[in-house]
Amino acid sequence: MTRRLHFPIAGKIIIVTLTVLLAAVIPIAFNASELFRDKFGEREAYANMSQTQTRSAQIEAILRNIQEKSSTLGKLVLQRYAAHGNNPTSEEFLKSLEEIRFIFNRGGDLISLKVYHRDGKKTVLVANLVNQDTLKNYNLKPSFLDTLDKVIKPPLAAALAGEVTTKNRSVVGKLGILTIGLPIAKSGNGQVTHAVLADISLAPIQQSFRNTGERTIYLVDKSGVVLAHPQEKLALKHTSFAKVPVVKQAINSPMAQGQLRYQDKDTGQFNISAFSRTSFGLSVISEASESVILEPARLVQREALFITGLVVSAAFFIIFLFSLTLTRPIEKLVQLTKVVATGNFDVDPGNIAKARDEVGTLATAFGAMLHGLREREKVKALFNKFHGSSVTESLLANDQVSIGGTKRAVVVLFSDIRSFTSYSESRKPEEVVSMLNEYFGYMVNVIHKNHGVVDKFIGDAIMAVWGAPQSTGDDTYHAVRAAIDMRLALADLNKIRIGRGEDPIMIGAGLHCGEAISGTIGSENRMEYTVIGNTVNTTSRIEASTKAFGADLLISEDLANKVKERFMIELAGKTEVKGRSEVLSLFKVKGTIAADGKKDIVSTPYSDYEAEAADKVKLVS
Repeated sequence: MTRRLHFPIAGKIIIVTLTVLLAAVIPIAFNASELFRDKFGEREAYANMSQTQTRSAQIEAILRNIQEKSSTLGKLVLQRYAAHGNNPTSEEFLKSLEEIRFIFNRGGDLISLKVYHRDGKKTVLVANLVNQDTLKNYNLKPSFLDTLDKVIKPPLAAALAGEVTTKNRSVVGKLGILTIGLPIAKSGNGQVTHAVLADISLAPIQQSFRNTGERTIYLVDKSGVVLAHPQEKLALKHTSFAKVPVVKQAINSPMAQGQLRYQDKDTGQFNISAFSRTSFGLSVISEASESVILEPARLVQREALFITGLVVSAAFFIIFLFSLTLTRPIEKLVQLTKVVATGNFDVDPGNIAKARDEVGTLATAFGAMLHGLREREKVKALFNKFHGSSVTESLLANDQVSIGGTKRAVVVLFSDIRSFTSYSESRKPEEVVSMLNEYFGYMVNVIHKNHGVVDKFIGDAIMAVWGAPQSTGDDTYHAVRAAIDMRLALADLNKIRIGRGEDPIMIGAGLHCGEAISGTIGSENRMEYTVIGNTVNTTSRIEASTKAFGADLLISEDLANKVKERFMIELAGKTEVKGRSEVLSLFKVKGTIAADGKKDIVSTPYSDYEAEAADKVKLVS
């Protein structure tokens, strides 16, 4: 017999690894590429700082010009105001403002100018100049500014306190407005007596922040609120960037300029940023993603890695060729394993088992395992048909099946067909068997759906149990729910029978709970899994009592006490049954009770019928 050669997987991996190590020569000058990257990063950081300084100077010039215009116009108003007796409502004063209003309307970016006089604790609006032409360009009326003052307060208090201050008072969908507060006159003791509030359009400022290339450059006030941004809506919505690290530094740093590299919490990427603060407290921020601005440096690194890439690619190709002999059989075995996991054991590893390595050995073992699984599944399928899945799993879980049992708390159900004896006597055996099989098909499905185990069929009777071999944790509920569902299933079956011209079926079912012995009985040559005990016998008597009460379902008092909060229970009466000395109190189940207390009556034309005498049962008045 010729001995087959064996090529272990470890040998293949060693060969591939040695090939890669010998073929991959790494001609990369890492130190040079890293140095280039650092120098390039320094240049970009410098450019970042230059951008903020340039934009900061532009903003400074714009605001300084606005400040000078506003201050000059405000002082002209005060001269007229003083010349006419400090009376802002006199006709002479109002006429004298026409010349100033003409100069104001040529102010371009100025939308409105308000001059205030503080006399003690009283603050008086001296003049309110409004550039109506500018407002018309935005389809707005002067009343818009009055409403704006009520909704977003201007920085008058800060101006009267001696501060030159700014505030974003933009309105989405209307107009971008920046309000500047200026003190323009003081008393002898240094207290501000007159101040100016100038509303200017943010459009000229916003214009210079629209196209920023690879950098994002924007303007914030001293509290971190956006004044201008490439995304204009951020300024109109008064978006706060106060938590952005570079903005936080710009607000709190004693230095007017600075740089910062930080990691974005949302994207996880590093940003290179810089800020430059104007004398008005506004800060120009420039930010750029490090990954974007350092892309040229990375391009150089990629070029340096290109030769290595060629060598590695060739090595990977070789590895790929070798791996095909390993991965393809394993992948096929994985696919077969997934098929087996679905319960389909009709698969064949085929030629994989012929491989002369560990994969072949694995495939052979896989085939042997499949054979064992097929045999086990046949046994399991056969057991399921006779005992149900839960009993089968319990029996298969034991290494050996022996005679014996354990005491368990169970719920037992007995049900049978009313007048079955007379029915079977008047019909052919084939017809009787066909009727029973159809009936059992409906009822067994209901019992299984409610986690019950069909213990046995006794002629037309069904014995089912809950709590054995395993408890569901809510056996009493599932058992009563199953009996209710059997009532509904019988109604569905009878519709079909009546449609075929056949008589409807009536059934009676009894339920009782208690302790019973669960296990296998018989001999070593013939065993049967069942539940025995007084609880089973009592349940049988309760089922027999359904004739005497004319009800399709009766439950014991013990079970009624356990489920009365979840089912509509009604006392049917008391009875003496053979085999028990005490009187049984039996209850009807009329329907269900939901968790919210809502009651639902479950009734069919077959729930109640005319009572008749029953063997081994005596009603007690």
